[in-house]
Amino acid sequence: MLAPPWIKIPPGGYGGIEWVVHYLTDALVDRGHEVTLFAPGDSVTRANLVSPFPRQMPDRIGQTMYDVKNVASCFRQARDFDVIHDHSGFAAVPFAQLIDTPLVHTLHGPFSGDNCAFYETFHDSAHYVAISDYQRSCCPSLQYAGTVYNPIDVEELPFVDRADKEDYLLAFGRICADKGFHTAIEVAKRTGSRLIIAGAVQQVNRDYYETVVKPEIDGEQISFVGEVSLTEKWNLFSKARAFLFPIQWPEPFGMVMIEAMAAGTPVLAFPEGSVPEVVADGISGFVVGDIEEMIERLEAVDRIDSRKCRDYVKVKFSVDSAADHYEQVFQAVAG
Repeated sequence: MLAPPWIKIPPGGYGGIEWVVHYLTDALVDRGHEVTLFAPGDSVTRANLVSPFPRQMPDRIGQTMYDVKNVASCFRQARDFDVIHDHSGFAAVPFAQLIDTPLVHTLHGPFSGDNCAFYETFHDSAHYVAISDYQRSCCPSLQYAGTVYNPIDVEELPFVDRADKEDYLLAFGRICADKGFHTAIEVAKRTGSRLIIAGAVQQVNRDYYETVVKPEIDGEQISFVGEVSLTEKWNLFSKARAFLFPIQWPEPFGMVMIEAMAAGTPVLAFPEGSVPEVVADGISGFVVGDIEEMIERLEAVDRIDSRKCRDYVKVKFSVDSAADHYEQVFQAVAG
């Protein structure tokens, strides 16, 4: 199991890919598989941990030399493994042709013209796994081994029933225009609702935060709490009346949606990318076409059964379901 080198497993805070690696790795160990995890040295896992780097280094995300060293550390031992499952990004794919061990590569990010062209160059170098059918449709010529949704361990998360929810809306994630925080603010202001915004402001998105989001924050109706701890995160998710996800880009999956639904909180989301696959319209939230429909459907979220919302995630996005699908993939590619 080849994790990205930047953030420990499991992550202490933000880290969508890292949570997927954590859940899947421990599930496979529990099922009796012998698993070696390549991850930062401060990771905690039930697998055999090999650490090309002594600790996580989020400040170096994207620096190619660390990514390549991470892959090389794994590939040096390739003959010891029946399958290598890669979550690390681009670096492993071009070199997979140099090893005999089959490489399963999960596509965690969105496709663009450039990276789709990259993958098409190496379309048969790995056995690709998409995280949604929408993502798979964006670059259909690859050698796909299947589509496997990202999992979440529902039993680890707090649950608050509808009757005990608090009267606020939640918008959570990386603060940027693509996530539609400005639209969430407009929904709150037009409906007189309280909105809590949480998430990290990265330097590349600083101008958006300073000019679009910050002027609307008054600490009463519109609050910004910044990047929060895991405990604070789950407290916000579980107690919210609804989670607003008015994304402005083709999201390939969207972990925050299943996190909200797992906490019993319905999602109101625009139908971009994978959203119609992830949200069960009318059961775990509503898929809406525009801001007017989001405002209209906000009145109906109180009729969503919080327990059914959580149960939907438990079935469709469970760790067991992901582990079942990946076991099938591994058995198929290993022969």
